[in-house]
Amino acid sequence: MPLKAFLRELTEGIPGAQGAILADWEGEMVDQVSKMDDFELKILGAHKGIILNQLREALEGDEETDVQEIIITTDKLQTLLMPINKDYFLLFAMQRGEEVLGRARFMAERCVRRLRKEIE
Repeated sequence: MPLKAFLRELTEGIPGAQGAILADWEGEMVDQVSKMDDFELKILGAHKGIILNQLREALEGDEETDVQEIIITTDKLQTLLMPINKDYFLLFAMQRGEEVLGRARFMAERCVRRLRKEIE
């Protein structure tokens, strides 16, 4: 199954979804599905990728700790950031106010497992 199909399933399955992006460790977009401006989603992915890398560096000496997810909430968006492996991550953005964060986390975790299987 193409990577975009996994991202589309995630985005279409969550009310208020704005987009999903598969990015590499530098924050460069590999594939995306977006209901928001494509460029804005790419910038969001790049910036959140920096946050993920900085958190990974901060935790580097602790062998028992690996980042599983980051949730960033602003006045308008909730963003889920989930590493797929050391080289790729999933970013999922949705409107704030939709009470579906639990469902979004569940579906994003499933998407990450599928992407991991395709990538590795």
